[in-house]
Amino acid sequence: MKKYLYHYVRNFDYPLFFTYIFLCLFGLVMIYSASMMVAMVYEDQDPDYFYKRQLLNLVVASVAFFVGAFIPYKHYSNKKLMVVMLSIMLILMFWVWNFGTGAEETGSQSWIDLGFMNFQPSEFAKLFIILYFAGAFYRKSLKNSIENLGPNNIIYPILVWLFIIFCVANETDLGAVMIISGIAIAVVAASGIQFKKFLKFFGVLAGFGSALIGFVLLIKGDEILTENRIGRIKAFLNPFEYEDGSSYQIINGYIAIGSGGLDGVGLGQSIQKLGYLPEPQTDFIMAIIAEELGILGVIIVLGGLGFIVFRALSVALKTKDPLARMIAAGIGSWIAVQSFINLGGLSGLIPLTGVTLPFISYGGTSILLLSFAMGVLINVSMYVKLEKKRS
Repeated sequence: MKKYLYHYVRNFDYPLFFTYIFLCLFGLVMIYSASMMVAMVYEDQDPDYFYKRQLLNLVVASVAFFVGAFIPYKHYSNKKLMVVMLSIMLILMFWVWNFGTGAEETGSQSWIDLGFMNFQPSEFAKLFIILYFAGAFYRKSLKNSIENLGPNNIIYPILVWLFIIFCVANETDLGAVMIISGIAIAVVAASGIQFKKFLKFFGVLAGFGSALIGFVLLIKGDEILTENRIGRIKAFLNPFEYEDGSSYQIINGYIAIGSGGLDGVGLGQSIQKLGYLPEPQTDFIMAIIAEELGILGVIIVLGGLGFIVFRALSVALKTKDPLARMIAAGIGSWIAVQSFINLGGLSGLIPLTGVTLPFISYGGTSILLLSFAMGVLINVSMYVKLEKKRS
C-alpha cells in the first residue's frame, strides 16, 4: 500500500487535476451569477439557492473523484465488477422507466427522485458504457488478439448498448442517446480492432441503432416528436422566424453573446438572466459567461475543456495497455461530444437538445459522475507515466 501511494503521489497528473478543479470552481461562480433571478422568482428561494446546492454537489463529487482516482483502473475489467455495474444499470433503467420524473417539466422522463436529490440514470449510462465496453473488449483480447475479434465476440456488448439506447430513447432524452452512441464508437475505435472490422461494427451500431430508434418513434412518436421538439428543429432551420416562440431561448442566447463583446459587461451584470433566458444556470450557462466575461470567459472555458480532452486522448495514444487506452479515449470523447452538443445548440450549429456543459452547468448527477470519471482518468494517466518510466 505504501509503495502504491508513493508511486501515486509521484506520478499524479497535477495539470489535469488543477484544470478539473478550476473548471468546477469557475462553474460554481457562474452558477451563482446566472441563477439568482431564477432562485428568487421561480423557486421562491434565496439568491444563493442554486449556488449552495451545487456547492454540496461538489463536496459529494470530490469524494467520488478520489474514489475513482485511487482505485486501480485494472479492476474495471473484473468480471464480477462488470456484472455489478450491469445490474445497477438495469435497476436504474427499470426504475426510471416505471417511476421516473421530469416529463412534465422538461419533456423527458429522465430522473429518479431520491428525496435529497434527483438522479439521472442516463448520466450513469455514459460512464457505464465506457467501463463496460472497455472491460468487455479487454477480456476478449486476453483470449484472442483484439485485431482478430469478430461479430460473435462482441455480440454481448452490442446487445447491452442497444438495450441502453432503447431505454434512454424511451425516456425521450435524445441528447443522451447521441452522447452514448459517440462514446461507444470512440471506445471501439480505441480498442485496436482492425479498421475493416471497425467499419462493420460501426455499420452494425448505426443499423441496429437506427432501427431501434425508429421502433421507439413508432410506439412513442407523439411523446418524442412533441410540439416543443418540432419547434426546436424549426428554430434551428430559421431561428428569427420564430423569435417569439420556439426560438425565444436561442435568440436571447444570441443577444447575451452579442452583448458581451470582447470584455463582457462585468461579472453579475447580465441582463438576459433577469427572466429573458430560461434556466440560464443549466444548458445556456455559456451565454451568460459570454455576456458577463466576454470572449475571455469563453476562451477560459473552452481552453479548460479542450485541455482535458487533449490530455485524455494523449494518454490513450501513449499507453500500450488496451484497457487504459479505451477508458481514456472514452472519457475524453464523453467530454468532447457533450461539450460540442451543448455549444452547438447554443450557437445554432445543431438543434437544441438540453444537454449541459461539463463541469460548468448546474447539475448534481452530471458533476458527480464526471468527477468520478476524472478520477479514473487520472488513475490511468498515473499508470501511463509509470509505464513510460519502466520502458
